[in-house]
Amino acid sequence: MRFQGLIFDFDGVLIESEWAGNAHIADYLSARGHPTTTQQSMDQFMGLSGTDFRSAIERWTGRPLFDDFNDERARVDAQMIAEGIAEVEGAVRFVRSLDPAFPKAVASSSGLRWLHAHLDHLGLREEFGDRVFSGAVHVERGKPAPDLYWHAANAIGVPIERVAIIEDSPVGITGAVASGATVIGLVAGRHCGEAHADRLRGLGAHHIARDFDEVARLIV
Repeated sequence: MRFQGLIFDFDGVLIESEWAGNAHIADYLSARGHPTTTQQSMDQFMGLSGTDFRSAIERWTGRPLFDDFNDERARVDAQMIAEGIAEVEGAVRFVRSLDPAFPKAVASSSGLRWLHAHLDHLGLREEFGDRVFSGAVHVERGKPAPDLYWHAANAIGVPIERVAIIEDSPVGITGAVASGATVIGLVAGRHCGEAHADRLRGLGAHHIARDFDEVARLIV
């Protein structure tokens, strides 16, 4: 292996939640008088969480959050947790192809309940064990700061310079590049349009992979 450890983003890398989530945000904002396409939602909000996400919504709409915003997001999240979301094609097979002892972790902006539930849906919970980290829980500064990647690398016992990070969002790529790791921009998800690879490359991604077969070739 070219690397001693792997760190995976989650939404848009392992599951197709970026498309599903941003489609809902676009529909929600459009219904409230702020016409938004799914692509615009992804351009503005993809990879953000917590206060950063809410602030981005307010900047886009030019007004405070709608009163029912948090309740509606909670409702949709609960539905997705209960029903599950499809994997990004090839993700499960790729993770299971790795040696069980190979150091790997998830580093995501999403909360732990979301991460654990969807890892269970995918059948990957045991593959990562307790090496599942949330920017909302484990560090003070989430993405695009590099802190979460440093935390994950430390937890798996691998110097960040010997880690490859698999990311799909501009926010994630920015933080991953700043961490000092080798960064693979994955453009395998439904949310990745034709220009997405160029955008990630422009932000400093060292490699672009259009599917997990390309990821496998990059890390061997």
